[in-house]
Amino acid sequence: MHWKDRIIADRDVLVGKPIVKGTRLSVDFILSLLAEGWTEEQVLESYPQLQREDLMAVFAFVQHCMVDEQYVALEKLG
Repeated sequence: MHWKDRIIADRDVLVGKPIVKGTRLSVDFILSLLAEGWTEEQVLESYPQLQREDLMAVFAFVQHCMVDEQYVALEKLG
């Protein structure tokens, strides 16, 4: 499965944010749900237009975006 089959960006939909194809659900929205503690099952139940493969495509897309990123070490807080 290639993420390019399921993740698209269309400037006419959500100002070009990457979305799951056939929906108006952006990659960052789905990631925010998971970051807030939603399980994959909760996401799929709440958004029945999504399939498990769509979630895998979201993860693959983000991984692809992160490959060439450079990071700066942050000081420990606290």
